[in-house]
Amino acid sequence: MALLILNAGSSSLKYRLYRRGDLHQLAAGTLDGLSSAAGDSDHGQALEQVVAEVHSALPVGETLTAIGHRVVHGGDAFGRAALIDEEALSALDRLADLAPLHNPPALAIMRGCRRHFPDLPQVAAFDTAFHHALPERARRYPLPEQYGVRRFGFHGISHGYVSKRAAEYLERGDLKMISLHLGNGASAAAIDSGQCIDTSMGLTPLEGLMMGTRAGDLDPGILFHLARTNGLSLAELETVLTRESGLLGLCGSADMREVRARADGNDAYARLALDIYTYRIRKYIGAYAAALGGLDALVFTAGVGENHPWVRAQACAGLDLLGIAIDPERNEAAMGIISPIHRESSNVAVLVIPTNEELEIARQTLELLGASPSPTHPTNH
Repeated sequence: MALLILNAGSSSLKYRLYRRGDLHQLAAGTLDGLSSAAGDSDHGQALEQVVAEVHSALPVGETLTAIGHRVVHGGDAFGRAALIDEEALSALDRLADLAPLHNPPALAIMRGCRRHFPDLPQVAAFDTAFHHALPERARRYPLPEQYGVRRFGFHGISHGYVSKRAAEYLERGDLKMISLHLGNGASAAAIDSGQCIDTSMGLTPLEGLMMGTRAGDLDPGILFHLARTNGLSLAELETVLTRESGLLGLCGSADMREVRARADGNDAYARLALDIYTYRIRKYIGAYAAALGGLDALVFTAGVGENHPWVRAQACAGLDLLGIAIDPERNEAAMGIISPIHRESSNVAVLVIPTNEELEIARQTLELLGASPSPTHPTNH
């Protein structure tokens, strides 16, 4: 019995095939460079290729029994993983405007799977679900209630996975923890005993930390200013904020490896971009330590968080007052597995934990279907 997990991004489709009983990975693959145009034809063609690869990868005697999907935005309608039926698909259609780059491709993949595998149960796991129970003081914006906007937060599948791994590793369920998901998109989460109490992304994935092509926090008056002085339309403003800002806007590249190499070569724009990037992370660490009323653990994850020791070191620089002390040798050596990078004298555990969204989706899928989930991180995975 096998379980297929599909993670549809705006320009990619990632899949993992697991043996259902112990979540041992049977096959994996990623298709990049897909178009996120309205028709989602690229994602549809990518699904055809994935289906063929999955059929080829299934061991003799194994059958596909369920499919799990990552969905970026679940809105107010989905506070946990959900079975995909026509009612759920209709509800997700109505949320498309909140995540226009991600939800439509995921919906196209779900509908394609219903055609390919009409008898298999399908489950959606939501990036917003981990943040669904935020306290009102964190979820509400100081705007008139009639507009119905709130903080949803994102990267919840990743934040949820690494928070559980940290609790297991440190053998504590009552951790006051900050999770930093640093990839092309980036977000912070303040987590108290496994419950998210605040997170940096908001109604959309634009708020919060500086990212590869997204600005993160800024004065909303800037939008009015740009519209008046540059004649930018709403669509053009959205393009600037989502695709042309962040690292790319400051130094011309969204690739952290390239930006770091240029900074090492004394490129002033790249050095400034990195300084702003890490400064904003430090500000969120300080703010969330205050929101939590203390700090036991700090976790770095995702592509930048897992693979760039310099970013980790700079993000923690000057945070001695919070009890954070990085060990330079440990920090440089951390790669590929859960790794402590703090000094023995540090009052706060600082961990690098590789995220595994697909494995977390698999666990949520099995839980919803009433199967016994495997451990968070199977030893044979």
